[in-house]
Amino acid sequence: MFEVRFHGRGGQGAVMAAQTLAEAAVIEGNYAVAFPFFGAERRGAPVLAFTRIDPKKIYSKTQVYAPDCVVVLDDSLLDTIDVVAGLKPEGTVVINSKDKPEDIDLGEEIRTGAINATSVALEILKAPITNTTILGAFAKAAGVVKIESLEDAIRRRFGEKLGKIVGEKNALAARTAYEKTVIGRSKGIKKLEPKKQWLPAYQELPTGGALVEGKTEAGLIGPGSFIENKVMGWATFRPVRDREKCTMCLLCWFYCPEGTIVRISDRGDLMTNYDYCKGCGICANECPVDAIKMVRARV
Repeated sequence: MFEVRFHGRGGQGAVMAAQTLAEAAVIEGNYAVAFPFFGAERRGAPVLAFTRIDPKKIYSKTQVYAPDCVVVLDDSLLDTIDVVAGLKPEGTVVINSKDKPEDIDLGEEIRTGAINATSVALEILKAPITNTTILGAFAKAAGVVKIESLEDAIRRRFGEKLGKIVGEKNALAARTAYEKTVIGRSKGIKKLEPKKQWLPAYQELPTGGALVEGKTEAGLIGPGSFIENKVMGWATFRPVRDREKCTMCLLCWFYCPEGTIVRISDRGDLMTNYDYCKGCGICANECPVDAIKMVRARV
């Protein structure tokens, strides 16, 4: 059995990638299952998805804890998550990164396929959705399914949902990534430390389930704990305001779903707190005078 674990962020299509990979495996005559794991369903929040492929029927329904391959749709996750946890000794990592494999530090020396999937997606799909591009890289690095089978699965799945033209574009994105993927070995310099978690005993849980403010070894919990959840690494684009064009209509402030836009009273100006901005682009979309542009936050 070949097991794959996908690490991505909400909105990048990790779940769709796992399902499409399973469909490609079925096209080649295998059995396959795919399923997600969600925490808080927020755009940009870390998500997991899993795929199992086997010539025989698959009965295991658990998460994938010892994958043969790990697929990382966003390399900013490396700063907070040990993506290679449980990876088999001869396993492979496929990662969306502008760096070459030998320049990527995964904490271990691991066979790695690297592709700047975000740039490929922006060029072909005009959106930073990296699921089909990363599948092309997977086909080259893992060698478990053929790129032709993935292209067929992408055309079917994306074409049925979004139309034939979108299906063809996503298939092209996968093929382009397949051809551009670089295979090598990552470096293993950084020390991998398990992330602290708050795992309370039942005696610690408040009556009625209403969480109160408090501090734990894993950080703050309860009301106000969001101040520790800085999300600057989630954004592919960030808003930049043209002060000359801005009329201070405050529509951007009104529509911002994260409340990241604040008014600086002494300057009569607006400021975006990038620590908490996920780069959704709603402010730019709602600006009536086109004073906000979305620019690439990271290459």
